[in-house]
Formats: sequence, C-alpha cells, structure tokens
Amino acid sequence: MLPRLPASCLALLLLVASCGSPPEQPSSEEPSPEASIQTYYAASGHAPPFSRTPYERFRRSEAVGIAVQEWQLFGKPVNDDPPGSRGEPDPLDHPARQPGHWQRIGEYWWLGQNSNRREAAWTGMHDENGTEFDARREDFYAWSAAFISYVMRTAGAGPRFPYAPSHYIYINVAANMTQGRTSGWAIYAERPESYAPKVGDLICSSRERRPVKYRQLPLRRFAGHCDIVVATAPGQLSVIGGNVADAVTMKHVPVTTDGMLATPDGEVLDGRYPWFVVIRVAYDGP
Repeated sequence: MLPRLPASCLALLLLVASCGSPPEQPSSEEPSPEASIQTYYAASGHAPPFSRTPYERFRRSEAVGIAVQEWQLFGKPVNDDPPGSRGEPDPLDHPARQPGHWQRIGEYWWLGQNSNRREAAWTGMHDENGTEFDARREDFYAWSAAFISYVMRTAGAGPRFPYAPSHYIYINVAANMTQGRTSGWAIYAERPESYAPKVGDLICSSRERRPVKYRQLPLRRFAGHCDIVVATAPGQLSVIGGNVADAVTMKHVPVTTDGMLATPDGEVLDGRYPWFVVIRVAYDGP
C-alpha cells in the first residue's frame, strides 16, 4: 500500500505538475514589421533547401508552373459557377478529404506556414494533434491562403513573402508596401481599376457581408480569398486557387479590353466575386 501523503505535499505536487506543462498557445498570425532574412531562416528550417536558400531566382514561370501542377493533381477542376450555386456536397465526399488529397493539403500547410505556427501541422482533415476535425467545421481549417503561401515559398520567394494562414495578412503587407509603411517584401497592392493583372500576380476578393474596398486597406482581420493568375487572354483571366469547391480549382474572370478587373469608375466586371485588390508580385524574372 502506498503511503498517504499530507494534504500540503499533495497540493505542492499538483502545483508543480500544473506549472510544468503549460497549455500551448497559438502563435501570432502577424508577420514581422519588415521583411527579415534572420526571421525567415529561424522559422523555415522545415522547408526544403531548394526553397529555403533558394536555389533559383524567384520567377513568374516557377510560381505559375507550381500552381498548374497542383491543379492537375486535383484532376483539373474548373468552377465558373457563382459561389454556392452548386449546392453543398456530402461532407464526407469532399475532395479535400480523399486519399492523397488530404495529405497533399497537409504539405501546403507544412511548407506554406512558418514552423512555429500550429497550422503547419494541419492537413485537409486533421488538426495539429492529428485529430480528424468535423467536416462541418472545415471553414475553420480553410487552406486557400496556405496554398498561396506554398506556391510562393516553393517558387523561391524566400524572405520576401509573408507566409500566412489567412489572406488578409499578406494583403495588408502589400498595402503597407504600396503606402511606404514597410519595406523588403515582394508584394504591392494595386487598384483593380488601374492595374492589369499579369501572370503570377494575385487577385483578391472580399468574403465579408459588406465587401472590403481597396481604400480601406490595410484593414485588421477580414475574410477574403486570393487566386494566382496563370494565363491572360483578351477579356479574360485564368486563375487558380486552393480550397475552391474543396480542391485546387481554376476559374475564369472577365476583364476590360485593357485587362483591368474594374472599369475606371471602380465597377467590377465579374458579378460573382467582389474583387477589390490586385497584388502585384515583384518577381526576379519572367
């Protein structure tokens, strides 16, 4: 029989145990005030050497090639329907939860996020503890920003892109770069009525009930979505984004004759999505 401990000793043991293993706190989403190579290397030890160093220059063709490859992996889905018009599939039939897909999304999280973020351990169907999350809560684990971050890191952006689990973070960094409030990043926010997106740029729409406007940027914490432009043609952009219909999906976006998302008075041509900013990416080459 074990000896009975005095109440004072038992209380002390409980206190030590509770102090020894504090609950893990989620890491901050906000990036460094300015691009920092020291911060980048400290938080990217999990990235492969070819992207961490990186081996090659940061080129448009690399970013687009990676996005197109991931689109092909998911079966080349195209979704040009208005949001929500297809109805909701059975939660258990989502492409993101299929064998091979949920693991690939895990790679987007792992490589797209800095190693000190809990999201780096997520997959298309698991949280950081490896627990399968309820498919009805998948919005909490939305991976579209992880996909963009994965493309940019793997393409060789190095310390010049603010890898993030939410789109608003790098949208705000781009706005601060345009306004001269920060430095060192390779992204700039441009008005949709005055800048024609190029291949490799990002176009972003608002998902707020009251859509965000360009003039409001930077704006703390808002819901949005960004796609990467993979092709341009007269009157149309082809873009690819992650977590669109639970896959890496292509859609086509109408533009003006001079390639703008909006007319000079700010009216967006695409009636499906409230595009409000173009992120111009300062690549090193074509």
